[in-house]
Amino acid sequence: MPSVGVKLYSVFFKFLLKHRLQNRIQSSGDESSSDPFGVTTRPEESVAAPNPLFTDGVATKDIHIDPLTSLSVRIFLPESALTPLEPSTSAAGVHSGKARNLNNLAGSDLLIRRNSLGSSNSLLSHKVESRRNSYGCTTTGSSSPEAGSSSDVTGDVYRGYSPSSSGGNSRKLPVMLQFHGGGWVSGSNDSVANDFFCRRMAKHCDIIVLAVGYRLAPENRYPAAYEDGFKVLKWLGKQANLAECNKSMGNSRRTGGEVKKSEVNKHIVDAFGASLVEPWLATHADPSRCVLLGVSCGANIADYVARKAIEVGQNLDPVKVVAQVLMYPFFIGSVPTQSEIKQANSYFYDKAMCILAWKLFLSEEEFSLDHPAANPLVPGRGPPLKFMPPTLTIVAEHDWMRDRAIAYSEELRKVNVDAPVLEYKDAVHEFATLDMLLRTPQAQACAEDIAIWVKKYISLRGHEFSY
Repeated sequence: MPSVGVKLYSVFFKFLLKHRLQNRIQSSGDESSSDPFGVTTRPEESVAAPNPLFTDGVATKDIHIDPLTSLSVRIFLPESALTPLEPSTSAAGVHSGKARNLNNLAGSDLLIRRNSLGSSNSLLSHKVESRRNSYGCTTTGSSSPEAGSSSDVTGDVYRGYSPSSSGGNSRKLPVMLQFHGGGWVSGSNDSVANDFFCRRMAKHCDIIVLAVGYRLAPENRYPAAYEDGFKVLKWLGKQANLAECNKSMGNSRRTGGEVKKSEVNKHIVDAFGASLVEPWLATHADPSRCVLLGVSCGANIADYVARKAIEVGQNLDPVKVVAQVLMYPFFIGSVPTQSEIKQANSYFYDKAMCILAWKLFLSEEEFSLDHPAANPLVPGRGPPLKFMPPTLTIVAEHDWMRDRAIAYSEELRKVNVDAPVLEYKDAVHEFATLDMLLRTPQAQACAEDIAIWVKKYISLRGHEFSY
C-alpha cells in the first residue's frame, strides 16, 4: 500500500483539484473566457525560474515559439552536451565500458518494486554521475570553444551558457519532447514538479528535454493542446533546417570570452532583427533521434503527435520519432475496465474528477468517453497501429486508468510493435512526476527504467549504453 504521506497528500490534492475543476466548469459557460492566445499556467501554480547555467548539471531556458498563441517550450540541456567528441572507441574499450557499467548497475534493491509486462529486456538500475563544473562562476577568463562561454553581468552581455560558433566538434544529443500532466486544465511545463522531473530525465537519459507548455482548457478546448504538441515537433524540424542554413552562411562569432549582441553577424533573423536560430539546439540537438514522453493527459498528446508524425512522413525531415513513453495515460471509455470499476476512487485522480476534466476539454457537442482523444481502443483513430513507434507504457498499481493503458499496449504488441508495460507496485497516479513531493523509491526506479529502455533507440551504433 502507498505510504501514509502519499495518502495524506492525495486527500489534499483531490480536495484542491475538485474545487478548481468546479470553478472552471462554472466559468466555462462564459464565452468571453475563450481566448485563442490561451494560457499555459495558472496563477496558483508554483513555477521554477529558468537557469541557463549548469549549477546542478542541467541548464534551462524558456522560449515562446508561436506569436499567435501562448505556446512555449522549456529547454533542459544536460552538462554532458559540453563534452567534446572523442575519437571512435575501440571494440575492447566499448566492451570494457559496458562491463564496468553492468557492475555498477547490478544489485539494486529497487528491482523488486516493479513488474515488467511484454518485454524481454532485463531492467537494471542505471546511475548517472553528473559532473559539477563551475560554469558561470565569478572567476574571469574565457571558456574553451567546446564548452562555450558563460558571460559576465556587464553591458548587454548574455549571462547564461552560450555555445561557441565553431560547433563542428560539439556533441549532438537526442531530443525528448515532454508533455506535462494536469487533467487538461492545470499543470505547466515550468512548474516546480515538472522542472524537477525533466531535469532527472535529462541527466538519466543523457538527452535534451523540450518541456512543452501547451494551452490549457477550458480557455482552449480540444484540439488546441494536440495541435500545440505537433506544432512543437514541426518547430524542432524548422530549427534543424535553419541551423543548417545558418551554418552555410558562414556565421562568424568570437570563439571565446564574452558574446555580445553586436557580435552576432550573418544570422537568419526575423522582421525585428532577432535570430530565428535557437543556439542550444543548433549546436547540441540531433532531431533524427527524437523521443516523445507524455505524463497523464500529456501521454494522450504524445500518442497523437506520434500518429501525426506517421501521417506527414518525410515532411518532418530531419526529425524522426524513434520511440515514445506513455506514463499512466489519461485514457477512458464508456465500457469500464476492471480497474475502472474496482479503483474508481483511487488516489489523486478519481474517475469522477477525470470525467469533469474531459467535460472541460471536449466541447459539449463532442463530449463522449469514446472520443478518439479519450479512448485509444476505438477504431478509426489514424494510421494503422503497426506503423507506431516503439512504445513504453508506465502504469501504477493503484491507478484506475491502468487496465486501459495495458490493453492499448497489448494491441500494439499484436502488430509486432515493441510495446512493453512496466507496472510499479504500491504506486499511484503521477507517482514519478510528483516525486519532488512524494519521495518514493518507485519514482527513482521508474526514471532509471525509462532511461535504460529509451537508450536502446537513441544510442548511436557502436556506442550503445548498458541495458
